[in-house]
Amino acid sequence: MEINLIRKSGKFNFEAENETGFTVELDANPAIGGEGKGFRPMEMLLVGLGGCSGIDMVNILTKQKEDLADIKINIKASRVQAEPAIFEEINIQFNLTGNLSVAKVERALQMTFDKYCSVSNILGRSATINFSYSINQA
Repeated sequence: MEINLIRKSGKFNFEAENETGFTVELDANPAIGGEGKGFRPMEMLLVGLGGCSGIDMVNILTKQKEDLADIKINIKASRVQAEPAIFEEINIQFNLTGNLSVAKVERALQMTFDKYCSVSNILGRSATINFSYSINQA
């Protein structure tokens, strides 16, 4: 795995590119001179958490032959008020749509956060990660 970053403009605006050519822009908080031209690095960690856990949830529910019509994920996080300002608590809410078994959804969540999602296992070493869900019938 390789990521390359180039500075695009201003002090802190970077473009990151992965090995397959996908790009994302990053920037710093305006309070320290960022210009709001991209995700902040700590936001990218939350994007990684949402993507990793979302992929795992879809994969597990599909293997369980559950009828998942849609998934939306909301993440809210707080950081410690000291340097480094690492995450203290992360709350991730899965809004699922489909004809889903509560037991299978709960099993998928446990498997995602206990075993499969690498990002949550990394972030969980320094932050409390809470997850919840709602099911909307299709």
